[in-house]
Amino acid sequence: MKIHNSIRVEFPSRSLNESFARGVVALFMLPLDPTLEELGDMKTAVSEAVTNSIVHAYPGEVGRILVKCRIIEDDTVEVIIKDWGCGIEDVSRAREPLFTTGGDDRSGMGFSIMESFTDVLKVKSRPGKGTTVTMIKRILGKADR
Repeated sequence: MKIHNSIRVEFPSRSLNESFARGVVALFMLPLDPTLEELGDMKTAVSEAVTNSIVHAYPGEVGRILVKCRIIEDDTVEVIIKDWGCGIEDVSRAREPLFTTGGDDRSGMGFSIMESFTDVLKVKSRPGKGTTVTMIKRILGKADR
């Protein structure tokens, strides 16, 4: 797999940084000339992943979140969101629509939303060690539009 460009950004798990992460990924994707819909899809997916880290990985405390982006062959963007928080006991269960550990104010749709806006969604987690979410989306070129 050929990597055309990459970035790494790390920040505290504060809610104000969710919009920062979304903006960083959107700006990083601009050389691929994405449509507004493609930008919106990835921004939404990133928002969900970062919000999950803020709300679920570090309940009641501030931790670290890492965002890695790569542009790989075939005009494809790969976004990895990693935390070192409490981890997920049962990833399969957590990926079920409407499942949440966040209380009544949470919809339990985060992973479903990420999956619907990306081509590939991978979730790896170890209790006590953290969670890594990998999202991959091919961006259509002008010739494909």
